[in-house]
Amino acid sequence: MRFDLQIIASFVEEKSRVLDLGCGKGNLLEFLKLNKEVEGYGIEIDEDKVIAGIERGLPILRGDIIEETQDYADDTFDYVFLSLTLQQVYNPENVIKEMLRIGKKGIVSFPCFNHVSIKLQLLFTSKAPVTKELPYEWYDTPNIRVVTLKDFRIFCAKHKIKILRELAISSHHRATTGKIVRFFPNWRARYGIFLLSKE
Repeated sequence: MRFDLQIIASFVEEKSRVLDLGCGKGNLLEFLKLNKEVEGYGIEIDEDKVIAGIERGLPILRGDIIEETQDYADDTFDYVFLSLTLQQVYNPENVIKEMLRIGKKGIVSFPCFNHVSIKLQLLFTSKAPVTKELPYEWYDTPNIRVVTLKDFRIFCAKHKIKILRELAISSHHRATTGKIVRFFPNWRARYGIFLLSKE
């Protein structure tokens, strides 16, 4: 399992009820079900990934994450995840608001646009950066936003969202190993992971 998903899993208490938005094939859900006895559900828009998850015995619903979450009552889940999906959603404010309505806690992770390699590419090439974490050219990317750790902190403060825990990590794209970045995270972090709750 990807290193960022391992970190997210470490935030989750045993026997919790969880919802994974943009869950892909359900790797995190499967891990939590087997290792922490969670009751887990997923929402994913990609039909092939939904089918792959269902074939593994996971309850994954195909659909848009905002539309599908509206059917849930307040505080239905202990945790709602949005893992490496924030940069692709059209209205992140609504998504995070909805996460914290239906979940007691939310966990958000995203690729950081503040890594030193990105800063140096902009400085020396004056072109839109391409990295392993953000591997697309500006014209064919599914990512419609760029986010830094500081941007996300400011967003949370503005919207009265409490940050319970924050980790900056460095791992290669989709790698199963990595490191927690404690020094100069605004230069060295490739991904940010935030545990959130309502204030």
